[in-house]
This record gives sequence, structure tokens and C-alpha cells, in this order.
Amino acid sequence: MEIDEAVRGCSDRRMRTKYGNAVYVVQRAFALYPFEEVAFSFNGGKDSTVLLHLIRAGYYLYKKDAGDVAQMDAVKNCPLRTIYFESPCAFPEINSFTYETVSTYGLPLETIHSDFKSGLEGLLKEKPTKAIFIGTRIGDPNAVGQEQFSPSSPGWPPFMRVNPILDWSYRYTSIGSIHDTVPNALLSDSSTEKSFRPAYMLTDGRLERAGRTKKTNHKMEMNSVASNGMNNIEGEQMISRAASIIVVGDEILFGTTEDKLGAALCKKLHAIGWRVSHVAVVRNEIDSVAEEVERCKSTDDMVFIFGGLGPLHSDISLAGVAKAFGVRLAPDEEFEDYLSQLMGNNYTGDRNEMALLPEGITELLHHKKLPLPLIKCRNVITLAATNVDELDTEWDCLLDTQESGLVQAKPFVSKHLGTTLSDVQIAPVLAKLCLEFSDVYIGCHRISRAGPLVVNLTGKDNQRVEAAAEKLTRSFEGQISQVDSCK
Repeated sequence: MEIDEAVRGCSDRRMRTKYGNAVYVVQRAFALYPFEEVAFSFNGGKDSTVLLHLIRAGYYLYKKDAGDVAQMDAVKNCPLRTIYFESPCAFPEINSFTYETVSTYGLPLETIHSDFKSGLEGLLKEKPTKAIFIGTRIGDPNAVGQEQFSPSSPGWPPFMRVNPILDWSYRYTSIGSIHDTVPNALLSDSSTEKSFRPAYMLTDGRLERAGRTKKTNHKMEMNSVASNGMNNIEGEQMISRAASIIVVGDEILFGTTEDKLGAALCKKLHAIGWRVSHVAVVRNEIDSVAEEVERCKSTDDMVFIFGGLGPLHSDISLAGVAKAFGVRLAPDEEFEDYLSQLMGNNYTGDRNEMALLPEGITELLHHKKLPLPLIKCRNVITLAATNVDELDTEWDCLLDTQESGLVQAKPFVSKHLGTTLSDVQIAPVLAKLCLEFSDVYIGCHRISRAGPLVVNLTGKDNQRVEAAAEKLTRSFEGQISQVDSCK
């Protein structure tokens, strides 16, 4: 068959692999279910159009493998029962294309004018239907938890959803309904006013939904208003955020290298008024990461993870995050597009394992200064930085991205006082000071056992911090002085 020959003869190895996997699913479905009890859900969109031709190819190969040579010419078009849920919100061109396509390929069409669930209920009552081919991809909202063969959801008519292109991606612009679709500005033809190039000429698949109008998110607007009002001191004082930091790396636990990113991130969080409640270094082990993420994600507003990202055997951070949330890793077509553009021909595998992200909970945080978007899973952000300079860039991008959830609150202020007094001498005064200034954190450390003691006073009210420092200084006239830092 021409489709099979064309794909198998192309030079794109990843394309050949995805095609082989998809037609195998099609062949498997025809082997499991009687042809007359299988249907195809077609809506004229790009996903279902691709699936139509994959079904034709898979059916041809299924018959060929079965040795049914006499009927090869008759099966090329695969006259499969085809279901079309016609909507008054669809573009007229979509309807026309749908009817022309089913006519061209001789598909027996069953048009349904009700909603999807009611239509399926009526269809299954009228005709036995055990399996339906659907053009669902992993990035679709309804794809969470689905496999290539997935039973229908609870409460729905019972049938097997067959998803041959679940892990496929594309570079076409996306068309919705007449109510939420506008011309994709990225396809604008500058040579002709109000003219647009064909959808397949969209070179960056990450921007395929740039032609969808955005619905107003009132919650986000409210958050934005609150964030913009942070000059109001009273409002700032009310905001209290806590974060945890998880560093993944056996090399740190072995003492081979030193963690500098955790300390740098603590300072950055401190500067925007966030309290760091926990810093942990864990092994390059899925269970270790999962246990730490599960512990932190329910107690803190945000969890940051460093390390364990990439194609190496030890890069297991995302697998640990997925396990902590009880989801699987699944291919993310948008992230895969980013990786393809970044890596070019350097990646030689059939499937980019780096594009496997926690399914259904992943949000990509984009920024023009980042070669790859940062990965956010609910309240867990995975950072790709390997040094402090890279962290500086990623942090600035996070603060510039509303979707990150990093609401800037009133920053903490600190005062550092040094003294040669012994711990025994200063301890009673510090204990009383803690009671009097309960809103100020008072901590101590020594630069060396024989060196000076540094008292750190930290809080959000600068006047209270200064008052605590002044009272401590007066308690030991001439024996306490200010130092530049806590080092």
C-alpha cells in the first residue's frame, strides 16, 4: 500500500518507529474484535485525518499478514463504520471536508447530532460496538491515564478506546470552534494584507494553539491584583509562603562535590519574603525522590528540585515526582518539540526519553531567555541549573512568569551582630530576647569554635529587627558589634 511504502522508505527513523507502533495497535484491534463491531470516530481534524490513513494502512497489513491476498484490492480503503458528531459550532469548511473525505474513501458514515456521551449510548444500543478508534494524543485534556487500549470511563457506555496515535506530535496550528478560534498570527503572510499561510507551514509546533482565544481566568486576575498591590505593607505582612528545596545527587552524599545551589536558592527565596522550611539532599533513586517530594508537597507552598534531569541512568527526578503524585511518565509533545529544536541531530534514539513528563499534572513554564521551559508539576518546580549563574537566569525568569506561582511578598531583613562573649554568658539574654521579639528569628552560629559568635536577627519588620539588635547591644555595652554578613 502506498502509505506503508512511503513511511517505511523515509529517512526519519523516529517517524518510522511511531508509524510502526501505531499500525501495530490498529492490526491488534482488528485481530481482537470483529470488523463489524469496530468503529472510527472522525471529526475532520488533523488528528483523526492522520488516524484515518493509519487505520487504512493497518487494516491492509492485517489482511496481508492473514494471507487474504485475494481481497487486497477491496480492503485498501478499509470501509470501517465511521462516526461523526456534527456540531453547529464547527466551521463549515470542517463539515465539508469531513463529508468529502468519507465519500472519497467509501466510509459508511453515521452522523450524530447529540452530545458525545448521549450519541454513544444511542449508537451502542442500536449496533453492537466493542471498540472505537479515537485520535486522542497524550497532550489532550481527556488523555490523562489512557493507554493505547483503554476501557471507557466509569458512567459511560462500555467500549474499548483504541488510541493508536497517543504519543504522536505535530506542527500544525490548531482549530477549535467558531467561538474560540482566530487566525494564527504566526502564519500571517506579510506580503499580503490579511492573508495567512496554510496551517502545515507553522514551523514551531509549540505554538499550534496561538490561534485560540484565551478565556479570562478570574482567579489569576485576582492573584495579579493582589501581587501588584504588594506595596501595601499591611497586605505584604499577611502573605506567608514557605518552600522546600530538594537536591538530588549521590555525588553530594559521597562528598565528591558540594551543593551550592541550595544555599543560593535560600537567599533568593529569602529576598522575596519566602521562608525556607526544609533543605534535603537525596540519592539518585526514584523512591528517595518520591518520598521527599511527597513529604514536602503537602506541607509547603512550593517545592524546588535540583539535579537528576537528563538522559543518563541517574536522571530520575521526574520519575520520582511522578511517583509522588501517583501518575505515570508520558511523552509530552510540546516539550519534545523544544528538545528536537535544541538538540537537532544529536539525538539518535527512536524515542526521546527526556520528553517523558508526569502525566496530567505538568505545566511548562516558558520564557524567551530559556532554551527549554522549566517543568512545574502542581507545586513542584524542577530546575535545570547546574551552577549559580544558571540559577540566576532561571530565577529571574520564574519571577517574570506569573504561572510560576512565586508571589513576591515583603522581603526579610537581617541584622548580623558579632561578639567574643561565651555561649554561657549570652544565652540567658538571648532567651529573654526571643520571648520579647517573637516575630523576629534569632539564631546563632560560630565561624570557628575559638572564633566570634554571630547572632542573626531576621524578620519582615525592619523596625522590630533594629529594636531587637539595639536591646541586645545595650545589654553588653562595647562587647557586641555589627558584622557585614553571617559568614
